Amino acid sequence: MDITSFLLYCFIITATPGPTNVIILSTTQHYGIKKGLHFSYGSTFAFFILLALSAFLNSLFSTLVPKVLLMMQILGTAYMLYLAYHISSDATNQVGNFKSGFFMQFLNPKVVLFTMTVIPSFVLPYYESFFAIFVSVFAITLIGLIAFLLWVLFGAIFQQFLQQHKKVVNAFMACCLIYAAIMIWIE
Repeated sequence: MDITSFLLYCFIITATPGPTNVIILSTTQHYGIKKGLHFSYGSTFAFFILLALSAFLNSLFSTLVPKVLLMMQILGTAYMLYLAYHISSDATNQVGNFKSGFFMQFLNPKVVLFTMTVIPSFVLPYYESFFAIFVSVFAITLIGLIAFLLWVLFGAIFQQFLQQHKKVVNAFMACCLIYAAIMIWIE
């Protein structure tokens, strides 16, 4: 296995903007670092569970992929549109907690597709031992946590700027979520 390609792929996928990262930024902007961290921890825990499920139930998922993907497209689109509305309406929300971060990952098509493909593509062709698979799942989870924390840091550093331009920033983040919801059906 090419470790450099594997690590780079994992970091790029987890660090690039997606629904979870946009919500982390929005949560940190509106409610501060503590709420952003709580959401990130929930997201990370769910990310770990999804990776573990992918690693250990890969054969089961491979037969269910078309059904799972369609369900994830529908649920993910609906949830992202809900979040876009929530961000753009500037309503008081409850996204800044562990539970919302946790459940967001299961409805995030980017994360589900990533977790269903990274283990079978990069790990299982080269390793079969429980230890190697566990280390891979742990390493990917750690990379995801680092990416989420970078978004919290970004939100904290630019919080004053983001607050000063709240309407524009919220509209932009809502548009990013709408774009992500549309791209689920195009790709």
